Amino acid sequence: MNAIVGSHDILFVTLDTLRYDVAAELHAAGRTPALARFLPPDGWERRHTPASFTYAAHHAFFAGFLPTPPTPGPHRRLFAAGFPGSTTVDEGTWVFEQPDVVSALASHGYHTACVGGVGFFNRRSALGCVLPDLFADAHWEPEFGVTEPDSTRYQVDRIEHLVRTVPPGPLFLFLNVSAIHQPNRYYVPGAAEDSRETHAAALTYVDGHIERLFTAMAKRGRPWLAIVCSDHGTAYGEDGHTGHRVAHESVWTVPYAHFVVHDA
Repeated sequence: MNAIVGSHDILFVTLDTLRYDVAAELHAAGRTPALARFLPPDGWERRHTPASFTYAAHHAFFAGFLPTPPTPGPHRRLFAAGFPGSTTVDEGTWVFEQPDVVSALASHGYHTACVGGVGFFNRRSALGCVLPDLFADAHWEPEFGVTEPDSTRYQVDRIEHLVRTVPPGPLFLFLNVSAIHQPNRYYVPGAAEDSRETHAAALTYVDGHIERLFTAMAKRGRPWLAIVCSDHGTAYGEDGHTGHRVAHESVWTVPYAHFVVHDA
């Protein structure tokens, strides 16, 4: 990561609420071809999230606590806010003085931009301002939110415009994809309620716009690092649980990938 900062654009995408098992199944079945072009042959890495809902997970992510492998650690982190006594940093970790990676990258010349999705990014309340206010450039519209069936298209439309108009220099772009979060019954015609099936259909919808997102980054003509993961999963009746913000395997286990793209 020390070789990335300053020389590469950085794209961080959270596929809000995406379960690992659903993501892995769709990858194996060839139903997410755009993502598959960039994932390793075995597909998504299985990891555990640091938190069970969006607000807490993103605070952890921005401090450097990305989802961790489920095997015994310690696991070295890509980047980390400096913290005395940390056992998960080494010479490969980019350690910064600021409390979050957004302000740290800004101090290294990055233009920081956020395209929000779920309510914690909507700036309609004091709480909804906390995460987007970390960024120099924050975007949210009702069309980006969970009640819009075509939200990812609108989000990527904004990103295509944004990457053409940002100031010169490196870019840190964060995207919170809202489409997989409930309600997601839109994506199966006739479905009366959310289910694992509609969750999967939402991911295939999102995949249909990933190519445009990655193409927009490539058009900047710089190498770039992508971090793509879920912030948490969600339950559809497993052990009596529905939703998230609970300590259940369907919530804690998330898909994760990071990769560097060199060609424009």
